[in-house]
Amino acid sequence: MKHLVLTALFLSTLTAFSQSPWTKSKNEAYIQASFTTIGSYDKIFGNPDYEPQREITDNTLQLYAEYGVTNNTTLFANIPLKMVKTGDFTQDMSAIFPSFTIDEASETLLGNIQLGVKHNFSKNTWLLTGQLSVEANTSTYKGNSGIRSGYDAWTFTPLFLTGRGFDSWYIQAFTGFDIRTNGYSSNYKLGGEVGYKALDWLWLAGFLDGVASLKNGEVVLPQENLATALYVNDQSYAAFGFKFIGEFTDNFGVNLGFGGALSGRNVAKAPALSFGLYHKF
Repeated sequence: MKHLVLTALFLSTLTAFSQSPWTKSKNEAYIQASFTTIGSYDKIFGNPDYEPQREITDNTLQLYAEYGVTNNTTLFANIPLKMVKTGDFTQDMSAIFPSFTIDEASETLLGNIQLGVKHNFSKNTWLLTGQLSVEANTSTYKGNSGIRSGYDAWTFTPLFLTGRGFDSWYIQAFTGFDIRTNGYSSNYKLGGEVGYKALDWLWLAGFLDGVASLKNGEVVLPQENLATALYVNDQSYAAFGFKFIGEFTDNFGVNLGFGGALSGRNVAKAPALSFGLYHKF
């Protein structure tokens, strides 16, 4: 089980909301603070799998918000703060990276700030929603340690979202693309989620989520960045996960999440765990 894992970049609690087809009512707001952690890891998905030069610890604290402009249109934003550490050397670093070493370091840096809008086109049996988000190039790179807090690019993400709610469960799915600048490859995205209301206050959900690199970019990244595999080019994965949503009141609740990967490329082999608090206004 320890090898069925994935980096926090893909499995934060943000996923449940920014890729949902449901929009907020006019003047309704939602805010969530969440923390996602990946403990110290020393394996990277590849063909074959490989090791970063140093063990990596990757934590993310983020603030996510939505606001209903109309009953069919919602604005959203996400601000991530990355807390990344490079620790002890991995076992075979001298064989993989013989010509240089990166420093042991701990950095707290801003990630890629995201802004977006989603609009619901149909509320018949199935919801049909379009979404467009932009991730700004607000990340930082530290050359001495190879720590990168986000992509050195702007990312434009158009998505098509659909979903349907029933008495005690729901289903939703999305598909679209990440289109990146600065020579990074773009990605195709596909995912779906099913949730069940187990108790009056508790939702249980499971999801599948995949990203496939189109391999159309030729960005040249520093060797130090490749030695950590943080936000490098041509990342991809096929993932699964579970979520627990506790609704303590009509306006306040918590989210717990775990995610794992069946396969991947250039993403971490380490469990991703998340915890979030939300409030509706």
